[in-house]
Amino acid sequence: MQSSRPRRERYQPKPETLALLKVSGNPINGLGETTPRRPSPFFWHPPDQHPYGDLQIAARLNTRKCPGAAQAFIAAYNHPELAPVAEPRQQASADHFTAEATAFALAHEADAIGIAPMDPLYVFEGYKIDEPWVIILALAHNYDDLRQVPSDETNGAGITDMGIQYARGTRASFALANWIRSQGYNASAYPGPAADALLLIPPAIASGLGELGKHGSLISRRYGSGFRLAGVTTDMPLVATPPDHFGADEFCQTCQICTNACPPDAIADHKQTVRGVDRWYVDFGKCIPYFTEASACGICIAVCPWTRPTVRPKLLTTMARRLNCS
Repeated sequence: MQSSRPRRERYQPKPETLALLKVSGNPINGLGETTPRRPSPFFWHPPDQHPYGDLQIAARLNTRKCPGAAQAFIAAYNHPELAPVAEPRQQASADHFTAEATAFALAHEADAIGIAPMDPLYVFEGYKIDEPWVIILALAHNYDDLRQVPSDETNGAGITDMGIQYARGTRASFALANWIRSQGYNASAYPGPAADALLLIPPAIASGLGELGKHGSLISRRYGSGFRLAGVTTDMPLVATPPDHFGADEFCQTCQICTNACPPDAIADHKQTVRGVDRWYVDFGKCIPYFTEASACGICIAVCPWTRPTVRPKLLTTMARRLNCS
């Protein structure tokens, strides 16, 4: 089925949407700041923690109008209680625990797993994480459903699949956290779509699950941008998985597909400094009004060449050749 994407025309937010966008989100995100700092609570945190609570509620309500989406997202918030940490604590090497945790995660709905040492910059201001390790889980989209975004009241395939993958992430992260607890170690689960203490994309990059794309989402060599993330933090001894540099960043420097496809023109063609790091950044003030009105949008990740299953292998070959020649 072909995607029903709107033609790229000049987008004008509805007045009622603009009325909810009371201040620019770019300064809150740290755009232009040259000193590294922890991120501020933002969209998808509790509405009273940021100035976009009403806009966030409107975005959530719009997604739920799409067929199938409400049920899918309800499942994303249903999870078992965290089990008590077992005693006595199991003793084994970090290599052993890493292999066991990886096998468990992949057998319990995760499609890929990355492991990184905890960094204070992964934790939102006002929150605290004591565990020294973060495990990131990837949950792959159904590409045929994803490519039908943006969703609306006649076709909810794209946003429903997002809810389905978030629900998988909830089940997978809580299952892994409870398995770790059964071994006698502390563990906490951090699934989406609601945000909590843990920022997911930076540790996902550090642990080799992908590279940051021009559209502000992760690009994986296995799934392109067609996947969601969930996290688990723990004090179980683990071994980090290395970053994976396969050429997505270099490709984004010249690719214009997501930039040209974005209705609100929110995707810049150059990197910007955000909290002390030069990186790809999407203009919040332009993106979020359309995101709200278009039931969570998703156009940029759906059109990304890396997300297309028939194109991705060719890109990997091309970029590997370029990287080897550089």
